[in-house]
Amino acid sequence: MTDYNELNTKLYALINRIPHFTANLSNASALIFNTLDDINWAGFYMLEKDKLVLGPFQGRPACIEIPVGKGVCGTAAKLKKTILVGNVHEFPGHIACDSSSNSEIVIPLFINTEIIGVMDIDSPSFNRFTDIDRTGLEEFAAVLCKELSLCKERYENSNS
Repeated sequence: MTDYNELNTKLYALINRIPHFTANLSNASALIFNTLDDINWAGFYMLEKDKLVLGPFQGRPACIEIPVGKGVCGTAAKLKKTILVGNVHEFPGHIACDSSSNSEIVIPLFINTEIIGVMDIDSPSFNRFTDIDRTGLEEFAAVLCKELSLCKERYENSNS
């Protein structure tokens, strides 16, 4: 079982005050991929207009664009809420980027109240993710988004 308090503390230590958006997402995906058991993909899709575009990730090559409202990732972005799927093959409109994935959790990412993308984690096992994972990963996303918000502010201030 994952110790989410420890994971979230590690994330904070890894990205705190680091002003690089992509680097922080990259390290966050590597931390998840190398900490959570029984997963085969962990990464991010970032919102660009009406599409989610592949961002930093760990795992097999993935779909590059996902329309908002399509698949698990696009649905989570559209609804602006976490979606936990025990069997992706039963999810209406599931997009199979990796045929070995059988369950999935997708957590929306926000800066302030604006959705900026989603964190996507897949497992080859059915029913891999629980409400404990949901809570822990939503906290992980909150730590990440707070630091990403600071990255965005620093970037905007340095270019004004």
